[in-house]
Parts: sequence; C-alpha cells; structure tokens
Amino acid sequence: MKLILRILLSALAVVVLANILPNVSVDSYVTAIIVAVVLSLLNFIVKPILVILTLPVTIITFGLFLLIINAIIILLADNLIDGFNVDGLGWALLFSLLLSLLQSVLFSLLKEDK
Repeated sequence: MKLILRILLSALAVVVLANILPNVSVDSYVTAIIVAVVLSLLNFIVKPILVILTLPVTIITFGLFLLIINAIIILLADNLIDGFNVDGLGWALLFSLLLSLLQSVLFSLLKEDK
C-alpha cells in the first residue's frame, strides 16, 4: 500500500514540476504515473551500475557527479517514455533536484509517528 502511495506522490510531483518548468512536459496523469514507475525502476537497476562505473569521477568531484547521474537517469526516462519530454541536460538536472526536494517533502507526509 505504501509503495502505491509513494508512486502516486511521485507522479504528483512530476505533474507539478512539468507545470512549473517550461522545458519539461508530461502529456497526462497516466503518463506521469508511468514516469514515476520507470524512474523508480531505473534508480533501482541502472543507477547502481552507473555509480560503480563512475566511482573515480564521483570521488574526485566529492560526490557532485551523482547529480549528473540523476540527470542522465531523467534523460533516459525521457527517451523511454513517449509522453514525457525534458529538453537538455540542464533542465534534467534542475528537474532532478526539484523532484528530489518535492518527493522528500511529500514522502515526509507518509511517515508515521513513533
């Protein structure tokens, strides 16, 4: 149940950012849900491989290259999904940063008090 809520909140964040950022577009809410699922899968499967392959560059840049890896994941999702469009690496980087920020705010709403 919590996984479905996280995917729906991620889709909401994608829709909000697509409406705010001028060079990011999502065709529909269903496409936003597909984007959320694909981003989750890419972060689970592809991102660890990219992190291992680029470990020396990541160490030299004190971890800042991870931001570029996140932007590459966004651009890969852009290539895989027809109704999702991000124009360029800079917009993917900004989208990635804002998506992470918005997801952390939305996911904090799901946390239960202990």
